[in-house]
Amino acid sequence: MTEERPIDRTGRHGPTIRDVARLAGVSIGTASKALNANGRLKQETRDKVQLVAREIGYRPNDMAQSLHRTRSMTVGVLSTDSFGRFTLPIFQALEEQFADRGIAIFMCNATDDPERERQHLDQLLGKRIDGLVVTARRADKRPPVGPLPPGLPVIYVYSQPDDDSALSLISDEAGGSRLAVEHLRQVGCRRLAHITGPERFEAVLERKRGFHEALALEQFEHPGYYLSGKWSEAWGRDAVAALFDGVAEAQRPDGLFCGNDQIARGAAEALRDRGIDVPGQVAIVGFDNWNVMTDAARPQLTSIDMNLSALGHEAGRLLVDMIGGNTHSGIRRLPCTLVVRQSTRR
Repeated sequence: MTEERPIDRTGRHGPTIRDVARLAGVSIGTASKALNANGRLKQETRDKVQLVAREIGYRPNDMAQSLHRTRSMTVGVLSTDSFGRFTLPIFQALEEQFADRGIAIFMCNATDDPERERQHLDQLLGKRIDGLVVTARRADKRPPVGPLPPGLPVIYVYSQPDDDSALSLISDEAGGSRLAVEHLRQVGCRRLAHITGPERFEAVLERKRGFHEALALEQFEHPGYYLSGKWSEAWGRDAVAALFDGVAEAQRPDGLFCGNDQIARGAAEALRDRGIDVPGQVAIVGFDNWNVMTDAARPQLTSIDMNLSALGHEAGRLLVDMIGGNTHSGIRRLPCTLVVRQSTRR
């Protein structure tokens, strides 16, 4: 009796349990016990078989019904965003895209733990998912997930793999900075300061680049202040102290562009404590459009929205296209938008 080989997404035959057994130097029965976590085996033998299976990309199929059809009608989402602040809008948009197509989503959270990510990936691949979406809480470069079966469609959303052949969808953070500076110019600001987070994050560097590009484009006479610190309200308050305490009024900024809404809220509080009117004397723009911060701030914060839902919708559309056999690659930056509230309404 011959063994039926599992079919990968490209229609080619993948490795079988017979291949695993041969390479591990054990019988097929022993390989089966090791991979299914049953039977009495030495831990050394079990570990060896599982290692070989991972190295050659063998995945036991725990969805037997999918053997008789081309697709499993499932997609996996692998995230490192433990709070869901960035992943949930993407996930909800994916659900909207897939619901009418009858595609279900399995979501796993790896919380920046490589071993946990590998375990989740094995579980997702064992379900014979038709595609994979990888998300994160920051868009910094990361190693690509794997190993993966040949031809499995993968999209990174608000995440970038160190792989030029992969497809990554991220927000145009530099473009968001330009929107903020243009808006502050329009409401009459002449001296701007950019208060942001640690420069080890790509988001900080991109927003910084956009800030300085916009200053030059809008032809500000003042070169602008730049302060890098922490992603916190406390840093927003400390930055205001550095910019305003003991500084002549003619040298103080009249517009603050903050790297996130937490910094912006802290800055607004510090200005209010000093009797400086926002937005009458100083206008403030945040970044992220996180309503927990923007709506609770006094005054409510104007902010740059990264349009994470739009990233999710586009990822869903492209993933369906890739499951259908088309290929996509490269980094695609989707535009941000400006949401105007009281902190800049003069």
